[in-house]
Amino acid sequence: MTVTPRSGCPINAAVEILGDRWSLVVLRDIMFGDRRHFRTLQRESLEGIASNILASRLRDLVAAGLLTREDVGAGRRATYSLTEPAIQLVPVLAELGWWGLRHRPGSAALQVRARILYEGGPQLWREFQDELRELHLGIPAPSTGGPTVRERFEAEYERAAAESPAPGAD
Repeated sequence: MTVTPRSGCPINAAVEILGDRWSLVVLRDIMFGDRRHFRTLQRESLEGIASNILASRLRDLVAAGLLTREDVGAGRRATYSLTEPAIQLVPVLAELGWWGLRHRPGSAALQVRARILYEGGPQLWREFQDELRELHLGIPAPSTGGPTVRERFEAEYERAAAESPAPGAD
């Protein structure tokens, strides 16, 4: 997929790549959920993405330079990794998450990352980007001396999930 917006507008170029729901869901699941294989992305999708749509979005995101696909041989599953341009989307996704947190309903457990990213601000975003660079690009992250951003997400999610009533409970 080569993106050449008719107007030459950078916003149009971004919307052409990221403007559909599924592309953002796939990037979110790889970035925040460390889901890097086709079957994992499909099986653990909260939204229930269809296999044909997932395959199409993965192809499009690879073609757009936001993901790489590493084939490890016949009969083995391919691994998808974020590229630097995708990692640079962390602040954009943090702002989208914050907007959604303020204006859309959702469960406390599923809102944890948006709240942590907002409260942590640009410094936390940079730390998370460094962690993603280490995981996806092999660039060592500087040590912060404390828990990783991913560990903070997980701990807060577990806490929020434990405090939330089970679905259907009154």
